[in-house]
Amino acid sequence: MLSCLLLLSACAAHGAAEDAASFPEADPVTETLARSEYRIGPSDLLAVTVFQVADLNREVRVNNAGQVSLPLIGGVDVAGRTVGDAEQEIAARYQGRYLQNPQVSVFVKEFSSQRVTVSGAVKKPGIYPMSSRLTLLQSIALAEGFSDIGSLRNVLVFRTIDGERKYARFDVAAINDGEDPDPEIYGDDLIVVDTSAGKVTLKTLVMLAPFVAVWRSYQ
Repeated sequence: MLSCLLLLSACAAHGAAEDAASFPEADPVTETLARSEYRIGPSDLLAVTVFQVADLNREVRVNNAGQVSLPLIGGVDVAGRTVGDAEQEIAARYQGRYLQNPQVSVFVKEFSSQRVTVSGAVKKPGIYPMSSRLTLLQSIALAEGFSDIGSLRNVLVFRTIDGERKYARFDVAAINDGEDPDPEIYGDDLIVVDTSAGKVTLKTLVMLAPFVAVWRSYQ
């Protein structure tokens, strides 16, 4: 009897594990941050700061060749690099000849090489340049807000994470009321605002289902 009970307990635990794996609980706002790191592109505006060396601090725009020009070290290739990679490269260039253990920070002030697409039930669907960091509400505002049939409860954000296309569903009404945080939007995101009848999103999801990994299940 004891053996049978142990076997049943093991089976139940295994089944629960399988259920948990099949139906993972995902926080869409937390998952939003689980993306590939942003890579600097041409026309981006960078703020480069060298700790305790104010004369070397600069705001510089990435040129078409993917470089920024900095005091003493000249042109530095930054396009295609992450912010961390750019910091390391600039620090290495300064350390090689001019400074001892320089602490360099790079901040992207304008994401001029990035775009966000807003479609569905908004007043002005389109592709919009990201001149700065954007949230979901700010992105929808670029498209002049919801149309008369737009659903605040069903707004989807499509994003490529680690080479895989995924989506998450957000409740903008809850964000407006302060119940949910306003998630950050990144370059190449696609925002789809559903109609109040729920037809547009369902059709979109059915079409994309074979190619889209569920970032948060649509309910």
